[in-house]
Amino acid sequence: MKVARHSLVLGTALTAVALGACSPESSSPSSTARTTAPAPAPTAAVTTPTPTPTPTATAEPTEPPINESADVPDVVGMNHREAQNLLRSQGFLVNEEDAQGDRFIINNSKWKVCRQDPEPGTTDTLRVAIYSVKLDESC
Repeated sequence: MKVARHSLVLGTALTAVALGACSPESSSPSSTARTTAPAPAPTAAVTTPTPTPTPTATAEPTEPPINESADVPDVVGMNHREAQNLLRSQGFLVNEEDAQGDRFIINNSKWKVCRQDPEPGTTDTLRVAIYSVKLDESC
């Protein structure tokens, strides 16, 4: 019965400490017995080495860089799609216009270029407008 007696003594002691801490006459910190759990011991910081990034292939931009010093090529008479691809490949921005009205150019492979602005050979421009009609129409 040693176990039971030790449990009873321990329980009584804890109750006395708890009751003593609540009594009004034990308001000073020195008169109460405080039981606190010991602070956890500081642990050494574990540093995980960061992996070095492996080089990956970067995708090339789909739009060619804008070239301000290129001469504007002559695209009059060309298929609209081919003219547009040529101008973009040389770094120009392309405006597409219907030469005969306010239609939208949907399937540009079925259109031909009637005129362009600026004229072929022009330098120091970023944008070229091409004016096209359907293949079965005249300019």
